[in-house]
Amino acid sequence: MKASLKGRYTNDKSTAVVSLSANAGDIKLRASLTDATFIKGPSLNGLTLAVEKPGFFIIDYDVPKKDFWFQFMNSVRVAEKPLKLTYIHGRGDNRTVLDGTLTLDSANKVSANYMFGTRNCKVKYSYSHGGATTFEPCYDFGKNAWDFAISRRVYDDVFKATYQTWSRDLALEWSRNSKFNGTFKISASVNLAEETKIPKLIAESSWDLEM
Repeated sequence: MKASLKGRYTNDKSTAVVSLSANAGDIKLRASLTDATFIKGPSLNGLTLAVEKPGFFIIDYDVPKKDFWFQFMNSVRVAEKPLKLTYIHGRGDNRTVLDGTLTLDSANKVSANYMFGTRNCKVKYSYSHGGATTFEPCYDFGKNAWDFAISRRVYDDVFKATYQTWSRDLALEWSRNSKFNGTFKISASVNLAEETKIPKLIAESSWDLEM
């Protein structure tokens, strides 16, 4: 059995999620609880149950909302290039999303995300330079606008900057993934269109424990 603890802290609130997972053959069973489960005494608030076969499907069940979330994954080859497809459907909000990533080579990828019944479609190109620096321009057809991201890996640390032209949101992020000290991510974002440019700070951390 494996346990994980994730914490998230922002300017005005903090949350925590505890997940317990166990393998049953090639199937993974998982239960997740948030601080809402215990904040006013034990309850079903924030409780999610999941069944997963890695690389094939994930089925999430939100217990208090009685809502299912389905995710199916598959891989095919297009012109001898691997194409990964992910189909996501939420029963409660009746939302269906199709996500695909085509790997052209070790440095170049093209991905697309489309929400059925809407104009929400994004196409992103990813270029990795030397395996350390990644450039990611993305075009949002729904907003008719570009988003840009650049990231740089330095050992276990990743530094990333993103800019959304439609909202004029600028964000800086620092993350680290360590086998011994867990993972963390610290980000600061600011809206350049606002007169009072107060940054929004977010800190996230997680720890895994084998039981």
